[in-house]
Formats: sequence, C-alpha cells, structure tokens
Amino acid sequence: MLGFGSEASGLNEEVDMKLVKIILSIVLPPVAAFMQVGLTKHFWINLILTLCFAVPGIIHALWLVMTDKKA
Repeated sequence: MLGFGSEASGLNEEVDMKLVKIILSIVLPPVAAFMQVGLTKHFWINLILTLCFAVPGIIHALWLVMTDKKA
C-alpha cells in the first residue's frame, strides 16, 4: 500500500507542475519555455516571439509544454 501512495503522489506533483507551466505559458511564456527546455534554441525562439509578438510566444510556449518537449 505504501508504494501505491508514493506513486499517486508523484503523479499529482507531475500534474501540478504541468498546470503551473501552462499558466506560466500564458502569463510569462519565456519562463515556461525555460522551465520546459532550459537554455536551448526553443527558449531563444520563444523569447524573440514574445518580445516581437506576444500571442505567437504564448502559442509556442503552450506547444512546448503540451507536447512535453525536452532539452
């Protein structure tokens, strides 16, 4: 029983972190991109998109989070 509880807890933390990243994708897209992929080309693309045009930056950050891209 103890193993099941820790697995459920880990799943809840993963879901909670994804929810935080989704919210950050809307409010601060480069922060969400950084949390998802680190300082990679996707972060820099997102930063440029956000600085030039806010909506494409938000869409790109949401895409990174929802497709679960890794560095």
